Amino acid sequence: MSTALTPAPSRFEETLDGLAIQLNRGPVRTLQLNVGKLCNQACSHCHVDAGPKRPELMGREVAQKLAHLIEHSEALRTVDFTGGAPELNPHFRGLVEVAAKRGRQILDRCNLSVLLEPGQEDLAQFLADKRAKVVASLPCYSAKNVDRQRGKGVFDKSIIALRRLNALGYGQPGSGLVLDLVYNPFGPSLPPSQATLEVDYKRELHQQFGIVFSRLITITNMPIARFRKTLVNLGRLDEYQQLLVDAFNPRTLDGLMCRDQVSVGWQGELYDCDFNQMLELGVIPTSNPVKTTIFDLETLDELEGGPIALANHCFGCTAGCGSSCSGAID
Repeated sequence: MSTALTPAPSRFEETLDGLAIQLNRGPVRTLQLNVGKLCNQACSHCHVDAGPKRPELMGREVAQKLAHLIEHSEALRTVDFTGGAPELNPHFRGLVEVAAKRGRQILDRCNLSVLLEPGQEDLAQFLADKRAKVVASLPCYSAKNVDRQRGKGVFDKSIIALRRLNALGYGQPGSGLVLDLVYNPFGPSLPPSQATLEVDYKRELHQQFGIVFSRLITITNMPIARFRKTLVNLGRLDEYQQLLVDAFNPRTLDGLMCRDQVSVGWQGELYDCDFNQMLELGVIPTSNPVKTTIFDLETLDELEGGPIALANHCFGCTAGCGSSCSGAID
């Protein structure tokens, strides 16, 4: 007889119970691939703990299985590449090719400075040729704030990269090449209004540097991994977690990214979102045999209807205007 204890429900689960709401996954329309933790930057807010010395990289066997899922999953619309710097994985371009041939929308979460790395001189042109949507990290329009969060000299590199993307048509009206920028708060606070901040970004980047982009995405920093360590060092972890709880907005629940996406780790494990992946909080097994890695699947459609694994960091996605990999929800 098993003596294993069932974990107590998180405060987030209790909040949903009070609203008589259960989160389940619908058709999987977005496949988010974390292809590894190798990155040419080491940002203070990074929930992945990515950096130049991280050895974790998605290998050939996982990439081949993902290619199969991209080709054969009926509900799938978007393949979302993240990392680390996803472009540094040797299988990145091959998977982009597969997605492009199958007519999937390609989304590259780019830190901009990677476009200037040795061996990546043609990367911007490659992304344009595949009509990839670029979602680029730029936590501020001032050099001081960006370099403080992302490292000395990163802002200047980002401006060079943005100009390179603009020259190819990215962010230009009528080009069809989408360039979104991402804002993360520097400290333990919620993002301001996405629409209001976008106006400021567009004005300042155009006036100072002649740069244009499609839209601004605001993302709440999750109290996990590197940012959690920062909060602990500041003695503000409990304060920040309470801020997220107090700002819970039930109107965000229908738009949560976990409702129609699945996240895949560099070794092929399945997760409900990238944040759960960093906490190693895998999908909840609901079938026999269980399906917890991509090697257990023939298509992503098999995951529809499954319950979503929840914990207290989920308050980060439901606080204020909400936060997802596509920006504010409400």
